[in-house]
Amino acid sequence: MSIADHPVFQALVPVFLLIGTGVFVGRRGWVGPGAIKELSNLVFLLLIPALLFRTMSQVRLDSLDWRPIAAYFSAVLPWFGAQVLWYGFTPRGIVLALGGTFSNLVMIGIALVGLAYGQAGLVTLLTLIAVHALILLTVASVALELADARQRALDQPLDRQRLWRASVAAMRASIIHPIPLPIACGLLWGASGLALPAVVDRPLHLLGQAFGPLALVLVGISLAHTPLRGRWREALGVALAKNVVVPLLVAASAWAWGLRGLPLTVLVVAAAVPVGANVFLFAQRYRVAQAEVTAATAVSTALALLTLSIVMLAMGAPSDTARAMAP
Repeated sequence: MSIADHPVFQALVPVFLLIGTGVFVGRRGWVGPGAIKELSNLVFLLLIPALLFRTMSQVRLDSLDWRPIAAYFSAVLPWFGAQVLWYGFTPRGIVLALGGTFSNLVMIGIALVGLAYGQAGLVTLLTLIAVHALILLTVASVALELADARQRALDQPLDRQRLWRASVAAMRASIIHPIPLPIACGLLWGASGLALPAVVDRPLHLLGQAFGPLALVLVGISLAHTPLRGRWREALGVALAKNVVVPLLVAASAWAWGLRGLPLTVLVVAAAVPVGANVFLFAQRYRVAQAEVTAATAVSTALALLTLSIVMLAMGAPSDTARAMAP
């Protein structure tokens, strides 16, 4: 197999090209720094909700294999919590912790696993994707709203009534939020057993397809306009947490849960996928750690050429995995 045909190369090069396109657009001045926030709002408030609602409306919770999901989140949720403790329970700390946890499963994972492991591998990956955003983004959204309210309370003299109002407002904001709300609505629609009408499903599908490319182009535009001097060390720390620590933790957890063969391989490869663009959008929305997350996304993607190749080599070639699944 030539380098150009390698699944890692084919999955990551389009990501580099989209980020590079954003850098070019930003350097040319076609999109100025003032427009980044508005474009981020477009992605966060329209494209992500459309993608999440449509995806979750197709999920049938009673048909999911929960063992790979339990194995994956038994590793990543404690790791997310540990990073929050390390960085601090602040909006900035939570965004950095999310960066060291959240994988780009849709934009990179589907292409990578499909090319390397075929339809059988995609079954495990899509099962994980069905609840990946539901769990991690919901946890992050609630934590961010609570941390934001706590930060505002600490910045002002303590008042019990005001602190109570801030806590209630934070809980309300964590529910009426562009991430948990469409997930919950999609799950409720899926539980009804009804299919989305084609005239509704098609626009949602198109909006969801636009999310990944536009989010990565935005990362590139932000790279072009963000001074990154002094940010690379922290960005490398986030990238190493995501690309190296998470797959090791997931491998140990999946092994402990008794997973072997292809499901084990797909979970570990999914855990080794670089930082997802959703983290950049959280940083933009809450206006924290924007430079660090922008740099971490680029570093993590570049580093994945090495780390993903090592992970796939360590887990065995697709043919080896297929033999391990044979009775």
